[in-house]
Amino acid sequence: MILEKIKRPNDIHKIPLADFPALAEEIRSFLIESVSHTGGHLASNLGVVELTLALHNVLDFPEDRLIWDVGHQAYTHKILTGRKDDFVSLRKEGGLSGFPKRKESDCDSFDAGHSSNSISAGLGYVRARDLLGQKHHVVSVIGDGALTGGMAYEALNNAAELDTNFIVIINDNNMSISQNVGGMSTYLSALRTAEAYTGMKLNVTKTLKKIPHVGTALVDTMRRTKSSIKQLFIPGMLFENMGLTYLGPVDGHNMRQMMKLFNEAKRVEGPVVVHVLTEKGRGYAPACAHPDRFHGTGPFDIESGKALEQKVAPCYTDVFSKAMRSIGEKNKKLVAISAAMPEGTGLKRFAKAYPDRFFDVGIAEEHAVTFAAGLALGGLVPVVAIYSSFLQRAVDQMLHDVCMQNLHVVFAIDRAGLVGADGETHQGCFDISYLTMMPNMTVMAPKNDWELEEMLKFAVASKGPCAIRYPKGTAYQGLADFQEPVSQGKSEVLYLGKKVAILAAGSMVSVCVQVYEALKKEGYEPTLVNVRFLKPLDTELLDKLAKEHELFVTVEENVKNGGYGEHVAAYMEACHKECRVLPVAIWDRFVEHGGVDSLRAKIGLSAPSICQAIEEYLE
Repeated sequence: MILEKIKRPNDIHKIPLADFPALAEEIRSFLIESVSHTGGHLASNLGVVELTLALHNVLDFPEDRLIWDVGHQAYTHKILTGRKDDFVSLRKEGGLSGFPKRKESDCDSFDAGHSSNSISAGLGYVRARDLLGQKHHVVSVIGDGALTGGMAYEALNNAAELDTNFIVIINDNNMSISQNVGGMSTYLSALRTAEAYTGMKLNVTKTLKKIPHVGTALVDTMRRTKSSIKQLFIPGMLFENMGLTYLGPVDGHNMRQMMKLFNEAKRVEGPVVVHVLTEKGRGYAPACAHPDRFHGTGPFDIESGKALEQKVAPCYTDVFSKAMRSIGEKNKKLVAISAAMPEGTGLKRFAKAYPDRFFDVGIAEEHAVTFAAGLALGGLVPVVAIYSSFLQRAVDQMLHDVCMQNLHVVFAIDRAGLVGADGETHQGCFDISYLTMMPNMTVMAPKNDWELEEMLKFAVASKGPCAIRYPKGTAYQGLADFQEPVSQGKSEVLYLGKKVAILAAGSMVSVCVQVYEALKKEGYEPTLVNVRFLKPLDTELLDKLAKEHELFVTVEENVKNGGYGEHVAAYMEACHKECRVLPVAIWDRFVEHGGVDSLRAKIGLSAPSICQAIEEYLE
């Protein structure tokens, strides 16, 4: 196997170009086989095999810098930098990360996981290189989807000031930037790089006139202004007009063409955009047919493409999805917003039923929130469904544009708490802290599937900003007999005892049921509370419990700083100094990838860990 010859960075330079196609197929086979066992991001990685090979052919690592936007397409890069044997541990605790990680390899230039930031990071590398008098190349790879994020354009605008080389590669796997592919675009691209594209050429006019039905009209348009023809036929004019050189489009599966273009790009004295067209899921029919399903997948059967682990119960996203569809039928003012993830957030069902009331704004969380503010002011009830870690990008918009105006916008925050295999960039461990600091914001967390639906109904019918945070994974169906109606700011007492009060938030309720049962066996009579509302605090209940309890244990899947526990501790310190508060939360750290249960045990959020902490505190 050719792949066996690659053990360390730059071994690719020893492989004859004639062997590259065979190597690409070996890598694809390896990725499909490996991810079928471990799970991971498959479709995006299959689409960039040739692109990555071409980049590694023209670059030297770790001297040159390669920054991947989002980073879930960096598997081939990891293989080519000597990490192939580590793929058995992909996304497992202590194993290979599913994203670029600087501590994993000197060839990973930027810890990725979120979108639209690779150009900014690359520009920083370029400025540092120039100030230090260094000569290496800097390449940022960004997808066409990530170009819906405004940060990318902020960086491009800034990059236009450069007078030294900086290469930005657009990995376009959906042709969303332009569909002007073929001989004319290739010709004009080559013409511009050869002689800087000045004026109109007679042979271009003759070629255009030969186009059936539309040729003469195009020539007439062309003659009105030089820029018209550029904008019509050169998809890169957006970048050219910003001051960046544009090369392409180029077939992202033709390695020789890409190598030629990348080498041309290295010679440009300034910022250069190379437009590469790729096919997501290439080489594996199920991934090509269902790229969304194979964007992030669990273990699967290679022959059929079907998941090995069949869901036996609905996940929280499913519950939200059905509830949105049901509420939308009754409330014609309900609208839904997704930031490029209608499938992942469960809004696809709503979009299919009410297409006029569904808006996918692309990877643009900041815009999604302020857009929702406008919808609310216009008389609608917008529900913004975004993963917890991605909503962090819109904190200013939530605070300034929604909460300051006290607008009725509902935030459905999926993947709140630990998400597991995707690691630090995706763990939703900060939302309680940043949401509860916002005036006018109501923050809820359901204990089970029934409560999520009820909270959504409550939020849609209420006023002002409301956020509902719920975890990834199977929806808890326990405590089905506890169905006290959701009432503003009120907690739910599940079991009333004395001395120790356990206040559990959202996903931690199911864990704390185990804690409650374990403490009962040890002779304690604890109280167990389903917090429901992380903001406002249920101070009436806290005052009541303070009469019979000396220890309050708050349990949340969020960082301790700014979390629910700190708010309870501050209140008790002010009003009930005789009571002690033990906050059980994630201490000041980023949580790496691994299984959720294993991670909880590691950071003190498992039932045995919580029991031990309570007993040690009491002793």
